Amino acid sequence: MTLSTQFLTMLSMIGMGALFGAMFDTYQRFLNRPKQKAWIVFINDILFWIIQALIIFYTLFLVNRGELRFYIFIALLCGFAAYQAMFKGIYLRLLEMGIQSVIAIYKFIRKMIHILIYKPVVGLIQLLILIILTLGRGLLTLVKFVFKILLLIVKIILVPLQKILLLFWKLLPKSLKKTVEKLYNKTAGNFKEIRNYIYKWRDKWKKKKE
Repeated sequence: MTLSTQFLTMLSMIGMGALFGAMFDTYQRFLNRPKQKAWIVFINDILFWIIQALIIFYTLFLVNRGELRFYIFIALLCGFAAYQAMFKGIYLRLLEMGIQSVIAIYKFIRKMIHILIYKPVVGLIQLLILIILTLGRGLLTLVKFVFKILLLIVKIILVPLQKILLLFWKLLPKSLKKTVEKLYNKTAGNFKEIRNYIYKWRDKWKKKKE
């Protein structure tokens, strides 16, 4: 390993140590340990350490083909210590500002969607329902009014017509009345026979099904 490669390896590992510190604080901020179950915290910790180890090894592989040296671990510790001493407070403040900014933007977008989309759509649906109900009530009232008018017209027409037919029936000769009565009785008898025949066949069909 050449001197330049060793120097790049040292700088890279110092940077990875500082990056590890920042990633660890970010992980702690979003994990919220007191509110999580123990097994969830355990799984998340294992995944976090595996991912960090893979990132560090991949960086090391890019710099010196993955050769491990004792000073690499010292460089990682130096980077982590430098982050804790000089950059942790600044990074946490920036992280919190970023989180609060994202939350504020999310709330603003949600509020705009609620004002510009949700409320107009709900108002339009309510207006359509009100219009439909109003039209339905008006149509029902109109139908009732027309039905009453028709009943009144029928009464006005039927009452005089009934009296006229009754008077006309009284004026008919007795022989003609008897002929009409016979024809009526015969027609009624025929209808009765047809009805009984239909009932008879219906009863037979039911018995066959049973």
